[in-house]
Amino acid sequence: MALFKVNTGTREHEVCTLRWEWEVQVPELETSLFIIPRDQVKNGLERFVVLNRIAKSVIEGCRGEHQEFVFTTEEQDGSRHPQARMNNSGWKAARRRAAARYESELGRPCPGGFRSVRVHDLKHTFGYRLRAAGVAFEDRQALLGHKAAHITTHYSAADISNLITCAEKVCDLASRKSPALSIVRSAGRLQVAENAGGKGGTRTLDPGIMSAVL
Repeated sequence: MALFKVNTGTREHEVCTLRWEWEVQVPELETSLFIIPRDQVKNGLERFVVLNRIAKSVIEGCRGEHQEFVFTTEEQDGSRHPQARMNNSGWKAARRRAAARYESELGRPCPGGFRSVRVHDLKHTFGYRLRAAGVAFEDRQALLGHKAAHITTHYSAADISNLITCAEKVCDLASRKSPALSIVRSAGRLQVAENAGGKGGTRTLDPGIMSAVL
């Protein structure tokens, strides 16, 4: 779920409630996208989610597990139920693994053990990676679901193809030398880059260190 979220910029609720009936095939491009109804979206606007190759692989890995919901968890009796939230014991365990990796690679304690890292930071990370990859502002807004777009109901293959191309660019930012890195290692502390234009600042995640979470 975290890997899907950081490659689509979706909100936690959108991921947890994602349904197969919202998947729309785009035959011209031999792919699909998800259209989330406006009553399931925070800003009340219909939200479409295009899939880069990583997000698409996550979706294919979930296909056939549940008739209605994309992301589910298996109970002890073998039944599957949708995840109520992402900020759960699994997320906290992943943060501990990421902190352990940080300490192993840098040879010093991880400040705070990544406890300040929030599920919502995955959305910010997607946005920062898009910007670092040179994706235009209007396309970033569309991919992050910040505005209504006519292609949610009357899409063109060219529009969708362009957005998929933009989303694909974040798949290539795995290097720690990437300008998308926002966890900055310094002499004895971890600095989390903040968005000066955002209310209260926003955090984004190092794609190398945080791969343990994803």
